[in-house]
Amino acid sequence: MGWLFLKVLLVGVTFLGGLYPLVDFSFSGETRGRKPNFVIILADDMGWGDLGANWAETKDTVNLDKMAAEGMRFVDFHAASSTCSPSRASLLTGRLGLRNGVTHNFAVTSVGGLPLNETTLAEVLQQAGYVTGMIGKWHLGHHGSYHPNFRGFDYYFGIPYSHDMGCTDTPGYNHPPCPACPRADRPARNLERDCYTDVALPLYENLNIVEQPVNLSSLAQKYAEKATQFIQHASTSGRPFLLYVGLAHMHVPLSRMQLSADPRGQRPYGAGLREMDSLVGQIKDKVDRTAKENTFLWFTGDNGPWAQKCELAGSVGPFTGSWQIHQGGSPAKQTTWEAGHRVPALAYWPGRVPVNVTSTALLRSRNPGGTRRKERQAEGDGPRRRIVLDIFPTVVALAGASLPQDRHFDGLDASEVLFGWSQTGHRVLFHPNSGAAGEYGALQTVRLGHYKAFYISGGARACDGDVGPEQHHEPPLIFNLEDDVAEAVPLDRGSAEYQGLVPKVREVLADVLLDIAVDSTSRADYTRDPSVTPCCNPHHVACRCQSI
Repeated sequence: MGWLFLKVLLVGVTFLGGLYPLVDFSFSGETRGRKPNFVIILADDMGWGDLGANWAETKDTVNLDKMAAEGMRFVDFHAASSTCSPSRASLLTGRLGLRNGVTHNFAVTSVGGLPLNETTLAEVLQQAGYVTGMIGKWHLGHHGSYHPNFRGFDYYFGIPYSHDMGCTDTPGYNHPPCPACPRADRPARNLERDCYTDVALPLYENLNIVEQPVNLSSLAQKYAEKATQFIQHASTSGRPFLLYVGLAHMHVPLSRMQLSADPRGQRPYGAGLREMDSLVGQIKDKVDRTAKENTFLWFTGDNGPWAQKCELAGSVGPFTGSWQIHQGGSPAKQTTWEAGHRVPALAYWPGRVPVNVTSTALLRSRNPGGTRRKERQAEGDGPRRRIVLDIFPTVVALAGASLPQDRHFDGLDASEVLFGWSQTGHRVLFHPNSGAAGEYGALQTVRLGHYKAFYISGGARACDGDVGPEQHHEPPLIFNLEDDVAEAVPLDRGSAEYQGLVPKVREVLADVLLDIAVDSTSRADYTRDPSVTPCCNPHHVACRCQSI
C-alpha cells in the first residue's frame, strides 16, 4: 500500500479551491506553442438523431450545432462498441475489446478494470509532457490501481461508473421509476427490476469520495466548473493538456431540472439534451477564451440510445433497424444495428479543421494483413467512414508522441481527413457483440464498404419489454446501407450481388481474427467482491458522507 499512500500525498489544494495533483505546471520553451491541447467530450447513450445538425427534428442542441457550423461534422462515425465500458476502453487504448480485454461492463463490485498492461491515451501523453485531467464517468474499474489517477490522469473528478448503478436522493427520471436512497435505519427495499442498489452513488475528486450520494441535479454544473477550472489552470501553466470529459448525459436517470415554458420542452429528454448542450457550450467557450488556436476539441458518443427506456431514450434518426423491429426487440444500444453504434461526432479546431464541413469519411481501424492492401486498391470507390478507435492514434500523432510498439492497434491517424486534405478512410468495420445475442466481444457483424453483414441478431430489450429472439445467420444477412439505411430488407441470398460479397466478408473477418490471435492481448478481471464497493462511511445507511 506504500504506492497508494504516496499517490494520496501528491494531492494538493490550488487557488481554485479544488484538489489537484501537484504536477509540474512550469513553463518551458520546448512545450509552449508547439504541442496542441486536446479536449475529448464523450456523451452517454446519445442517439445520432439527438444532434440538431444531424436531424432537423431536434431543436435542443444550439451549442453543438454551432460547433458543427464552426468545424467538421461526421455523419458516418461509429463507436467501437454499443455499451459503456467496452466503448470507453477502446477510446482510451485504440484497441477492440478482443485485444484490450474489456468486452462488457464492469460492476459496482468489480475487483478489476481495464487491464493494467494496456496503455491509455493519457499515459502516452503524460510521457510526452502533457498535464492530463478526466472529468465525469470512468467505468473502467475503481478499485486500487484501476482508478483513473493510476491510469494516466493527473486529476480526476467524477463518478466511477454509470449513475444508475447506485441510489441518490435526487433519482430523476427513469423507467422503471426508482426511489431515493434509504435513510436512518430503514431496512433495504424490495427494489424493482433495473432499479438502483441501496449503496449510494459516489462522487470522487482524485482518490477521495467527496459526496455520497451524488446530487444529480447539480452534477452537470459541477462538471462544467471543474472542466473550465482545469482548462484555465493548465493554459496558464504553459504546458499542453489533455482533458477527457465523460458526460452523464444522456444516460438515465435524467435529472429533474427546471423544465422549459415551451410545451415541447416539457419532455424530460429534451430538457436533458439542453442541459448537456449547455455544459458542452461552457467548455467550448472556455477553450475559445483561453486556448482557441491551439486546442483540438472532439465531441462524440459512447453508443446509441437505450431503447428499453422508452420516452427517456434518444433519437436514432433514420437508422431504425426495421428488420430487427419486425422480429421483435431493440435495434439500438447493445446491438450491432446502426442505431447501436452510429453516433454524433464533431471536430473543432479554429484555423486547422475546416469550417462547416460535413464528412462522410469513416474514422476506423487499421485493418490487418491482406485486408489493408485490398483497401488501398479500392480507395477511389466512394466515401469512407470513421470511428472512435481513430481518436487514440490521431491524438498521439498530433501530440508528436509515439504509439506503444508491442501491440497492434485498431485505429488510424485521421489528421488528413480532419484538416480537409482527404475524404479517404476505411472500407472495413467490425462491430462486436455488446450485451445482446452472442458472445461478449465477438466480431459478429462486418461492414464492408456500404454493405453490412450480420452473423447474429436479436437479444436486446425494446420499450415494450420484448427481447428479440437470438438468430444465427449462416450465410450472413447482408444489407446495402447506401440504399437502405433503415436496415429493412436484406439482399437476396440468391443474387449475384450477395454471392459476390459473402467470400469477401469471410475473408476480412478471418484476417482480423488471425491478427488478434497473434497480437499481444489482455484479459480483464471481471471478478466481483462486495468489499470493493466504494463507500465513504460504511457505518451509515447507503454509505452517506458529507456533501462537498
